[in-house]
Amino acid sequence: MSGLFAGTSLERPVTCEHCRKEVDACVCPKDSAGNSISPSAMRVRVRREKRRGKWTTVVAGLTLDKAGCKAMLKELRTHLGTGGGLSDAKDATELILQGDHREKTVTFLKENGYDAKAAGG
Repeated sequence: MSGLFAGTSLERPVTCEHCRKEVDACVCPKDSAGNSISPSAMRVRVRREKRRGKWTTVVAGLTLDKAGCKAMLKELRTHLGTGGGLSDAKDATELILQGDHREKTVTFLKENGYDAKAAGG
């Protein structure tokens, strides 16, 4: 991708407006159209559910593309030391983690700039 003032001595690479890195090196979450979005703009809700008699942690409200959801799931599984997967619920993708890790997940997401809240009982 060419930068601003391409071909002149003032040429600058195109940068992300959130992290200020070059677009190729940007680590900001991307929406389904490929545009970077601010993590604080997402209203993430973390709840726990009982599935097949065991507690699971469900992270909903992430407006990321499929690759971004997989990357976030991998980070959470590594941080929490648990298993998990993706679930296509209704029209949004949810992250499913094994076990009741609601408080640790909310803390992790807040540390990474997401507007996360615990939901449910």
